[in-house]
Amino acid sequence: MALQLIRIMRPDDANIAGNVHGGTILKMIEEAGAIISTRHCNSQAGEPCVAALARVERTDFLSPVCIGEVANVSAEITYTSRHSVEVQVNVMSENILTGAKKVTNKATLWYVPLSLKNVNKVLEVPPIQYARKEQEDEGKKRYEEQKLDRLETKQRNGDVIFPVINPEPHTVGYSQSSLIHLVGPSDCTLLGFVHGGVTMKLMDEVAGIVAARHCKTNIVTASVDAINFHEKIKKGSVITISGRMTFTSNKSMEIEVFVDADPFVDEPRERYRAVSAFFTYVSLSKEGKPLPVPQLLTETEDEKRRFEEGKGRYLQTKAKRQAQMQQAARQ
Repeated sequence: MALQLIRIMRPDDANIAGNVHGGTILKMIEEAGAIISTRHCNSQAGEPCVAALARVERTDFLSPVCIGEVANVSAEITYTSRHSVEVQVNVMSENILTGAKKVTNKATLWYVPLSLKNVNKVLEVPPIQYARKEQEDEGKKRYEEQKLDRLETKQRNGDVIFPVINPEPHTVGYSQSSLIHLVGPSDCTLLGFVHGGVTMKLMDEVAGIVAARHCKTNIVTASVDAINFHEKIKKGSVITISGRMTFTSNKSMEIEVFVDADPFVDEPRERYRAVSAFFTYVSLSKEGKPLPVPQLLTETEDEKRRFEEGKGRYLQTKAKRQAQMQQAARQ
């Protein structure tokens, strides 16, 4: 089963430099994933359902998309467990004046089917047919890995961002940012919960503000580490999207973003952590060339700890990328 979505990029999709926001691309990726997984989960007779986004694996932005280009989003289901669906999504941009095409994004998303009659009921997923037994085994391995990572991430989610009075430039407090959003009907699925793509777009906006405040230059999304959706966000909730700088290398910035929800309609409850992720940004000149990133100045022990953790993730990603390049060179 495969799906394609095609859309031309408009001025309101982009930043002042004409580069399409990473959040816009993430929203398109999620829309394609939601459609194909919901179709699959309703492909057999049974209780009607809607596929809800549970997790997005690390996504690299390989090349920027510009205003006027056409984005072609293709999605394919690559693995199913009893209660979840893995969707692989590729994004290709096309310059319709020259015909030039380039791959801009590759993403892996996980969905779970929720009953239309009872939103707290997770239904069983129809199995897919694999061309080779190895494909199923590899998919099962990816499923177990993401399941473990989701649990670990949820356990360490408890931080809160507090405002800082008169912060110094290039400190964590100087660039940290928050955005408050009232969840309306246009943000939600048929079940009355926020679309994952809407949440990711808001998260990218906040991360972009943090990066721009730190660098004072044009910035673009380079990658997004795994985004974990811990709990559903209901229509009528007020969500606070908070972002802070955690690490800088010479040419990139890591920004931690999390979403807290305050439900007010129907069933008031205490604020809870709904989503969390790390975004990586790069600084660009007016000509689109990479610029050096100002060093992040850490002040507290927590900031220093988060900086070292971010450095570990940066080095791990760098080593993995170098290994992939060496493997590709040998083939």
